[in-house]
Amino acid sequence: MTPDGRITSEFDDVTVDDVTVGVGPVRGGIPSAAGLTDEEWDDLDDLDEREDALDEGDVDDRDEDDLADLELVVLDLAGTTVLDDGLVQRAFERAVDAAGLASSADERAAVLAFVHETMGQAKLAVFRSLSADDDQAQHADAVFESTYAELVADGGLRPVPGAEDLIRRLRATGVTVALTTGFSRRTCDIVLDALGWHDLADVTLTPEEAGRGRPFPDLPLTALLRTGASSVEGMVVVGDTASDIASGIAAGAGLVVGVLTGAHDEQTLLDAGADAVLPSVADLPDLLGYEADGGAAAGHGIR
Repeated sequence: MTPDGRITSEFDDVTVDDVTVGVGPVRGGIPSAAGLTDEEWDDLDDLDEREDALDEGDVDDRDEDDLADLELVVLDLAGTTVLDDGLVQRAFERAVDAAGLASSADERAAVLAFVHETMGQAKLAVFRSLSADDDQAQHADAVFESTYAELVADGGLRPVPGAEDLIRRLRATGVTVALTTGFSRRTCDIVLDALGWHDLADVTLTPEEAGRGRPFPDLPLTALLRTGASSVEGMVVVGDTASDIASGIAAGAGLVVGVLTGAHDEQTLLDAGADAVLPSVADLPDLLGYEADGGAAAGHGIR
């Protein structure tokens, strides 16, 4: 991929076409020759009613049995649960300049546009996309990490309001929480140290521990395995970038949610396939059906 190219992967633009089975549909688009029993026709009618409810946006009318039990919430760090006032962007800019990844103002603008587009992905992978010279990419990554550490030491990090309470609330109701990031483990630990978050979540994961970073599904799936969750349907993935959304979808998460406290805007997140976009991660309990008094709704599940 070149700096002026677009992100492409097996996760992009995947659609599944509805197939209409033909010849004289009678009920539910099924042909009269299908030979279904009365009981099977009744089951089909029930399914049609549920699909109609979904089409009308009446998701809350589904029976509790239709809701996957919420087991795991996978949250991104920077931009989703952590505000850094643009420190990531500033560290990228310094790394691009120090490693000589751009030779003109126009090329620099294109490189930084690519950086913004790929926010959420493993930082070294982004630099490798920008340079065919692995030594140059490694140098840029090292500059990024040292710069970000310096900026964090100056006090530029703070939690997204309500993020800590959300994580504690989820864990108090038996839901496991994973914090994931495109940072290296070294940089991730710097963030956790600065916030005092080492024991906040059940697990923290970086690309080097999962295998691949976003938009691949490795981070959410590794979180599921590490925490012992039983199915992807009971997993919620939350992030502020298109890469977060792509990763959650690729992992088969039961719910993939975008938030507007980070890099990408609402339309970008929706275009990436987010099931919902919230102003902040602090609004997640309402989406998940938690009661206003702080408790979980009975049999809480993924809506």
